[in-house]
Amino acid sequence: MENEELLNEVKSRLSTVIDPETGVDVMRMKLVRDLSMDDGKKLSYVFRPSSPLCPIAIPLVLDIIHAVREIQEIKAQRVRVEDYLQADELNEMLRSLLGEE
Repeated sequence: MENEELLNEVKSRLSTVIDPETGVDVMRMKLVRDLSMDDGKKLSYVFRPSSPLCPIAIPLVLDIIHAVREIQEIKAQRVRVEDYLQADELNEMLRSLLGEE
């Protein structure tokens, strides 16, 4: 699968991840941004919770990661959380979870 096809598959999968507070998917809410894929099939993206104090930011980003993991062609993913009160701590936790240095 080419990178553009994979990105479309990612967008399709992420449209099934629903924010339980709004009932709207994370793509329509624009909570996932800057999707890109390198030649090694590593997906990078930014997760921006709906508010700096979003009470469901952690479970929501874990749902996003899980949805991406279902796409076998993607070898790795890197997510960066922005505009969230505990972004530094959450980014550190995600790096560890995703096996990044």
